[in-house]
Amino acid sequence: MKLTFRHYALLGLVTFLLALPGRMTLPPLDRDEPRYMEASEQMLTSGNFVDVRFQDKPRYLQPAGIYWLEASSAKIAEELFGSDVLRKTWPYRIPSLIAAALIIPLTAWMGSALFGAVTGLMAAGLLMVSTLFVAESHMATIDTVLLLDILCFETMLLRAFLDRQKNSPTSVWVACGYWLALGVGLMLKGPVVLIPGFCTPLALWAVERDREWWSRLRPRWGWLLMLAVVVPWCVAIDVVSHGDFFSRAIGRNFLGKVAHGQEAHGLPPGFHLIVFALAFWPGSFFAALAIPSVWKNRKLPQVRFLLSWIIPHWLVFELIATKLPHYVLPTYPAIAILTAAALTIWGRPALSKWSKIALGFYGVIWAAVGLAFCFAGTVVLYKMQHMLSIRECLALCGALPLMGGAILLLIRNHRQPAAFCAMGAAVIAQAGLFLAVIPNLQTIRLAPRVAALFEDVKPCAQTVLVSTSYSEPSLVFLVGEHTQLIGPEAAAAYLQQNPRCTLALVDRKDEKTFRDALNRTNLSIVEYGRIQGLNYSNGHHLDLGMFAPD
Repeated sequence: MKLTFRHYALLGLVTFLLALPGRMTLPPLDRDEPRYMEASEQMLTSGNFVDVRFQDKPRYLQPAGIYWLEASSAKIAEELFGSDVLRKTWPYRIPSLIAAALIIPLTAWMGSALFGAVTGLMAAGLLMVSTLFVAESHMATIDTVLLLDILCFETMLLRAFLDRQKNSPTSVWVACGYWLALGVGLMLKGPVVLIPGFCTPLALWAVERDREWWSRLRPRWGWLLMLAVVVPWCVAIDVVSHGDFFSRAIGRNFLGKVAHGQEAHGLPPGFHLIVFALAFWPGSFFAALAIPSVWKNRKLPQVRFLLSWIIPHWLVFELIATKLPHYVLPTYPAIAILTAAALTIWGRPALSKWSKIALGFYGVIWAAVGLAFCFAGTVVLYKMQHMLSIRECLALCGALPLMGGAILLLIRNHRQPAAFCAMGAAVIAQAGLFLAVIPNLQTIRLAPRVAALFEDVKPCAQTVLVSTSYSEPSLVFLVGEHTQLIGPEAAAAYLQQNPRCTLALVDRKDEKTFRDALNRTNLSIVEYGRIQGLNYSNGHHLDLGMFAPD
């Protein structure tokens, strides 16, 4: 069997359709996603495509590439549906959707080129349903687009590597593609992209003890293409920010993450290995089962290439102080391919007693995660909203037997059918979460509910919301960039100075301070409504009142 363009197109379409549910009903996910969306919207409305800003503050975390993509997507949506769409979430999520639809066929092609069509399709399926990939592909953040870019230059590396194996010439276009993809990666995420970009060829160079294949990528002049992509913007932002961008983005953000855990994300080495059971579920246990086969076949050129992709990247991000699950997402396609190869073409090597015990223990964890995942939607919906959804119950009834079947098949040592059952359970459970659970979780949809009340009661078109107790970026995105996130006394002063076009959002615990400050100015207020819910970003329960001058 050989995969054709039609097969790859069908894979992309399936991924596109699976990533669609929940895209429009999913609220802005605090805190990173609304910052991306708001900065992109401000870029579009201000016409400033160089200096990225969130409200009046510079957002100097990475270059402007992802904001250009999201702003372009929002601009197209605005032309088609009007300016109101700029305060919707879905236009900013389109780049992630398109990237996801391209990542899966590209993974299938790599798997097929290395181990055959069946392995390529299995690898694509394992990646497509993995928890972290599904989550990231639904959000307007950088990670899915960055994964596509990394996959592009890894594909060019693979092409050059395979040409060396076949003793065939490598096209100059492959070299150009590699260096241009690195340049695009620098525009997306800065120097971080050089970790997989250079570590893979360096590791291969060390393992193969042969640099001839690297010369196929024309490094003597290729780096100029990479710089040509990123240097114009670098010069522009250096001038506009007076050098502040590089001191913040590289000095504080990039190097700061290496030495210190930023934003309470400092964790010890081993974190990524621990969360892998959930992040790559349902493929995580099959990846663990593949380790003996990978070790046995470690001298195969294809395996060396994939391990040179995985190991350096993983080690770097285990060693740096700041850790988030998506930091090792770029290794998942390679892990999926190796896992698929173990499921489809490699035999099962004999295992020691302790290896069997370790795999059995990990299998129990995997099964517990899978069963919890099947029940999660129903339990969360009932616990938070005191309701049951017919669609979520149907999803549970569909996913649970498949998960049970996967466990039973694994006990009987039928790994490949078990993988198919687990992937089916994942698809159904994820559909239930996005279609039935998340749209009904009103308790945590504070920002959308506040924005709806704000639209209903605002006295004039230029009304500003002053929020004293709820300061999530999603509120700024949904209500507007002029939203003021200040304390109760400052809010009272702002209301007194701008009584005609101001609304105040105050939590019950801050209301006394807010009213006392207003009493000193003899300004009376009227309450237009209250919203109660959970701020899931910090776990605080809020009882928010919306006030305006009487």
